Amino acid sequence: MEKRCWITSEPLEIEDVTKRVIRREAGAVNTFIGTVREFTKGKRTLYLQYETYKEMAEKKLEQITKEMERQWPSADVVIAHRVGRLEITDVAVIIAVSTPHRNDSYEASRYAIERIKEIVPIWKKEHWEDGEEWIGDQKEVKPGVPLKEEIK
Repeated sequence: MEKRCWITSEPLEIEDVTKRVIRREAGAVNTFIGTVREFTKGKRTLYLQYETYKEMAEKKLEQITKEMERQWPSADVVIAHRVGRLEITDVAVIIAVSTPHRNDSYEASRYAIERIKEIVPIWKKEHWEDGEEWIGDQKEVKPGVPLKEEIK
């Protein structure tokens, strides 16, 4: 049986991920592809460096797929995330979701990317022309910096 969630330092192949969810009973396949953008908040990014605790990250990705299957029982889900040095336009994450109907596929895909940002231990460092900085986790929360809702 093929893995349905993985972290890799190798380039992600969109077709490989997508074909894993195609099936006869699915009328909709939604594929979310997250790429490295050149400009963030007006600052030119040269490349990103993603790091993770792989074993925990893959467990959290599996947790997300199980949550999705409870909420959308007819969904088939595959998630792949890349780590290491990624250049501008490189694919960082692919989420493929198939369901019998399109609305469920859209909703499930959106749920997956938001949950990845919430609970999967992946951190990124942005490299710019004039410096570099650990941005923090996927929601851009830096270690030791309190969330807005924690500040009273």
